[in-house]
Amino acid sequence: MKISALKAYPNLLGGLAPQVFLRDYWQKKPLLIRRAIPGFGGELDRDELLALCRSDELESRYISGQHQLWRLEHGPFTSAQIKRWKTPWTLLVQGVNLVLPAGDQLLRAFNFIPYARLDDLMVSYATDGGGVGQHLDNYDVFLLQGNGRRRWRIGKADDQRFMPDQPLRILQNFKPQDEYLLEAGDMLYLPPQWAHEGVAMGECMTWSIGFRAPPAQELVDQFLSFLQENLQIDGRYQDPDLRWQKHPAEISAAMVDQVENMLAKVHWDKKLIRKFLGQVLTEPKPHVVFDPPRRPMSHTKFRVALTAKILQLDPQTQLLFSDQQFFLNGESESVPRLARKMIRQLADQRALQPGTEITDEVATILYRWYTYGYLNFARRS
Repeated sequence: MKISALKAYPNLLGGLAPQVFLRDYWQKKPLLIRRAIPGFGGELDRDELLALCRSDELESRYISGQHQLWRLEHGPFTSAQIKRWKTPWTLLVQGVNLVLPAGDQLLRAFNFIPYARLDDLMVSYATDGGGVGQHLDNYDVFLLQGNGRRRWRIGKADDQRFMPDQPLRILQNFKPQDEYLLEAGDMLYLPPQWAHEGVAMGECMTWSIGFRAPPAQELVDQFLSFLQENLQIDGRYQDPDLRWQKHPAEISAAMVDQVENMLAKVHWDKKLIRKFLGQVLTEPKPHVVFDPPRRPMSHTKFRVALTAKILQLDPQTQLLFSDQQFFLNGESESVPRLARKMIRQLADQRALQPGTEITDEVATILYRWYTYGYLNFARRS
């Protein structure tokens, strides 16, 4: 079923239409939304989050300290380590949407932002007074309050100098302009580069929906590596008409010209850029592992199951498309013309309802992805 922000969570944007939010707030100014999801917080408790931080399948961090004495440790953590944590402390667990169905549903409720920009769901737990200090992010974030309360102070980061000799990027001179106390179900949207500090008022949990915004240099570096793998330039440097030169240590103009001509053969078009973006944006994170079914059903039984069960993309699966090109988990996918409409529907909705009219051509593609563990049938609740 397609998850609509307005249908699943009617007040997610405080009554604003997505178009209005994008026009007036997105990457422009903060927005506080009271009761964005009334009563939110029961989907995950403290002990369940602590269990997740013991797993090597998710990234987790432990942060403690205040003022100029901060400590940072990376998981996975053992029970013995957790027992030694001293208050106030904060636990951050990334990618909770990959292991918690309710987390994945929450993440997909923000589908008024393209999936190509969507990163992951991070859940944090903090003891009384816990936080990660005054800092800023280079990406958009929605801070949804779960159990407990957290006080947020926010302001424009005119001074972006950080405290020296700290494991965290703590701002030296944070000057908050607004202060909010968020309770369960309240949500705060912050554009990039807005300084903020959250402090737990008693024990609390916060759910952070983050969006990817890679630096230009990172994209250039990745694209150059992509070109190296996808371009083949023929020929070899040669100089049959080489002339004696007065200075043997000099790089000649003729050599510069010839190499310039070689490099001029390196070119790209939008189709190649689409392929680059599709593969980069759907590439699973290093710790992601897909589990194919131990005893996959036959293709015939798979076709029958399509008539009675919901077929859904695995939470770890990323399926995107651009123009006529499709990309799945870091790879380009060849999708026949008549199958593209249905695969686009699957990419948008991340599920196909039972009884959906599916051609043999589409079924063949879906069955292959099923055997890889990229999609599965939803279990009955």
